[in-house]
Amino acid sequence: MLIDVIKVFIPATIAFTIGMLGTPALTAFLYRNELWKKKAKTVAVDGGGTPIFNQLHAHKEVGTPKLGGVVIWVGALVTSLFFWVIDSATSIDIFAKLDFVSRDQTWIPLTTLAIGGIVGAIDDLLDIRGSKDHKAGGLSLTKRLWAVGIVGLLCALWFYLKLDVSSIGIPFADNLELGVLFIPFFMLVTLALYSGGVIDGIDGLAGGLFATMFTAYGVIAFYQQQFNLSALCATIVGALLAFLWFNIPPARFYMSETGSMALTVTLAVVAFMTDALTERHGLFVLPLIALPLLVTTGSVILQLLSKKYRGKKVFMVAPLHHHFEAIGWPAYKVTMRYWVLGVMCAVVGVTVALLG
Repeated sequence: MLIDVIKVFIPATIAFTIGMLGTPALTAFLYRNELWKKKAKTVAVDGGGTPIFNQLHAHKEVGTPKLGGVVIWVGALVTSLFFWVIDSATSIDIFAKLDFVSRDQTWIPLTTLAIGGIVGAIDDLLDIRGSKDHKAGGLSLTKRLWAVGIVGLLCALWFYLKLDVSSIGIPFADNLELGVLFIPFFMLVTLALYSGGVIDGIDGLAGGLFATMFTAYGVIAFYQQQFNLSALCATIVGALLAFLWFNIPPARFYMSETGSMALTVTLAVVAFMTDALTERHGLFVLPLIALPLLVTTGSVILQLLSKKYRGKKVFMVAPLHHHFEAIGWPAYKVTMRYWVLGVMCAVVGVTVALLG
């Protein structure tokens, strides 16, 4: 048991250290190359204007670099690679025990973390270039959804065909058999979580919430004796804490798409890894643990539907966290209250998962 605990905490500490040591160089690179938007967003998803958002954030969007999420996924990948290389190159027993890169638990989430990070970085770079040329930058929403959908499809096929998973766990009841419908269901969950990435809009907000969510799943995986998966979750949390060190107000950079896409698609995979694959209920509690993301997505959808069919808004501005800013809450109050609620959601979710 002791070595399993160490296996979780040591990689997290190393990922945090890598992030803390490497981020100053990354920050210098981002500022030296002016990798930020050259003009604030002026068009909303529905094609309308963004006057309230610009009043709140225009001065921050211009001049603060994007691509800060690189700290998270690169830090986690480098840490994983470090232990794998040392274990492969030596016969030292302690490194064999600490190596958490395994085909059955971490290959898939590590792959999604890398793919999400790379695709997100491409979007960020295109967005920066587009704003410089006074054009709509970045990959279109449709292209990003296609990218996430394809990742979800490939993961779903792996679960369904290779791991023989076609059901989801229900607490205090038999598993719900989905058959081939498991594949589109997996894709839908992945897309739903990805849509919650729009919560990255206030300094420190997304980083703190994602750290809480991955901590929750690290606890669940540890309880299920998926120690490699638990170590990976902890590694991501360590990298997230390093990112947060530089992202708390005033943020040195933003997580942006490279971070939010990597984290959301990986969170989806981790939720499925802790579910029917182990005869447990990691997916059932996902709406609880990731409630802040789902509420954020819901607020955007509700706003769009209300404007289309009622001709008026529900919120002053969407997503919801910006609405709270618009009614007078300081940004730090929004962030810290979301953190508090995020922790409580995680506690409830972990409790249900362990009891079920």
